[in-house]
Amino acid sequence: QASPPARSFQLDYEEDCFRKDGVPFRYISGSIHYARVPRSAWRDRLLKMYMSGLSAVQVYIPWNYHELLPGVYDFAGNRDVEAFLDLTAELGLLVILRPGPYICAEWEMGGLPAWLLWKPDIVLRSSDPAYLAAVDSWLHVLLPKIKPRLYQHGGNIISVQVENEYGSYYACDYGYLRHLLGSFRVLLGSEVLLFTTDSTGAEELRCGTLQGLYATIDFGPGSNVTEAFGAQRQVEPKGPLVNSEYYTGWLDYWGEAHATSSPAQVAQGLEDMLQLGANINMQVLPSFPWPGADFKDQYKPVTTSYDYDAPLSEAGDPTEKLFAIRTIISKFQPLPAGPMPPATPKYAYGWVTLRKVSVCPTGCAVPICPCPAAQCSSLSLQYAGLLDVLDVLCPSGPIQSQFPLTFEAIKQAHGFVVYHTQLPRDVLDPTMLGAPPHSICDRGYVMLQKEYQGTLERDGQTALRVTGRAGDGLDVLLENMGRISFGANIRDFKGLLGNLSLDSSPLSNWLIYPLDIDTAVQQGWPHAALPKLSSRGRAGPAFYTGTFETPGIAWDTFVKFPGWSKGQLWINGFNLGRYWPCRGPQQTLFVPGSVLHVGRPNNITVLELEGAPPTPFLIFLDRPIFNRTLSCSTMAIE
Repeated sequence: QASPPARSFQLDYEEDCFRKDGVPFRYISGSIHYARVPRSAWRDRLLKMYMSGLSAVQVYIPWNYHELLPGVYDFAGNRDVEAFLDLTAELGLLVILRPGPYICAEWEMGGLPAWLLWKPDIVLRSSDPAYLAAVDSWLHVLLPKIKPRLYQHGGNIISVQVENEYGSYYACDYGYLRHLLGSFRVLLGSEVLLFTTDSTGAEELRCGTLQGLYATIDFGPGSNVTEAFGAQRQVEPKGPLVNSEYYTGWLDYWGEAHATSSPAQVAQGLEDMLQLGANINMQVLPSFPWPGADFKDQYKPVTTSYDYDAPLSEAGDPTEKLFAIRTIISKFQPLPAGPMPPATPKYAYGWVTLRKVSVCPTGCAVPICPCPAAQCSSLSLQYAGLLDVLDVLCPSGPIQSQFPLTFEAIKQAHGFVVYHTQLPRDVLDPTMLGAPPHSICDRGYVMLQKEYQGTLERDGQTALRVTGRAGDGLDVLLENMGRISFGANIRDFKGLLGNLSLDSSPLSNWLIYPLDIDTAVQQGWPHAALPKLSSRGRAGPAFYTGTFETPGIAWDTFVKFPGWSKGQLWINGFNLGRYWPCRGPQQTLFVPGSVLHVGRPNNITVLELEGAPPTPFLIFLDRPIFNRTLSCSTMAIE
């Protein structure tokens, strides 16, 4: 009896197709970011993708999500990429893997670790020996986890992308691509199909492709499909047509309108490609980000939500766009038997009041009462100015420096740093406190004698007027809004990149506090111990906390911030991201039900950076609000 054919996934240059186990094969795939989906929801999201008719999923692996510090790795819990890959196999999905080392994905620094910038002159995504040493170290940890899961070895990974859209990067370093090709071949073997992805421009394809890596392209709906694939044919005259990133939506930037795309246009573009026999991967599923930023004439931070107007919503719900895509797929191949799994249940938990007197908006004073929206959970307030709790947020104490140091110089990757000094002289008349151009990265909240003075912003206001006495404390809380994830500017240093000056005289003698707010909140602060309460006004950086209980269920929900300015939210120690209703367009934060407790209080912690409303409260809704921008001066409860 003849032995069964060996498992294989190969290019066929004669028939211009892939061959899987020797048989012509075409995939229709969707991207999913396991790092942006709670582990408890992985199965639900993957099953919906499978029932949409997709035969494969494309999976990004963000390097900085796993190697948090040099040589310190985390593959546990939500970061267990091996468990995620095993689940895709269990559900019958093939995998197209995108391990980077650079992935873009609108992810902080494109997935590259911020600690690479501890060497300030490093040249990222190049043959720089320091960069290659870090890349090699990472790949020697990651790729051995991948090799047993390759299709040739009995797994479900059919192809692996090397780098990402490298042709759009200024370096155009073929030596770097050759180094990666060699590393991937050594660690994964000679049989795995390796490929690149670039946009359709001639220059991008010239710099992003390399012999030994199959060149694929990316483009969105509205493109001329024949012309786009003609660009691929310029670098790959034979072989399968592949669109590795078909854009079914687009990302949002703070301060701009919510991006949307027509389901009909997305479906038509898909049908046009499938009629040409092309292989397609679509952006299908968004969710939690490590939001990065773009640089398009100015710094443009990405919103917390990576909703993307994708076929599956941020909460994993099928949309009109998904069903339009499913209908097109059904014209070309059979759909799996059975119905599409339904949307996850949502619950409007209602009003949560953050103040000392527990009174809900309808005037009652009982723990739970009926409100128009749903229910009102009243709770007690613990309020603390951020500067009053530096001992909790920076237990190691400050770093002394004559002049300000960047986040990277003090080995702070994310979040916030406080820069403290004193006024060197009396300033009786309003005097300009300013920073050099492009040196506030990214927002600086200025306080004098712990009183909020205003905000300095990258590519925005970089000076304000102050008055005070010699020796008065001057504090600037610097916020990292996300490192640039695409293009030539990914070496995106954070903090005060230049010195502040008072009436053109540089300030000196700084105390620098790197804050670790996430760890403090995860360990139970401030709920586990009362913070130092402050009697000052509501303006400036401060924490607001409270608790609420769910009525016996823990369903997905969305939280809205009426009257709040800008800040971050944690529930039960889980960082749910930034809110910024003044800037918009995102008005709500998604709260997965898996974050909530049933039968015991849920701890809410809000860090408001500029100013809370007179009566601080949150509203939990059963739907998101994406496409609105509210004026800070006219914000009102809806």
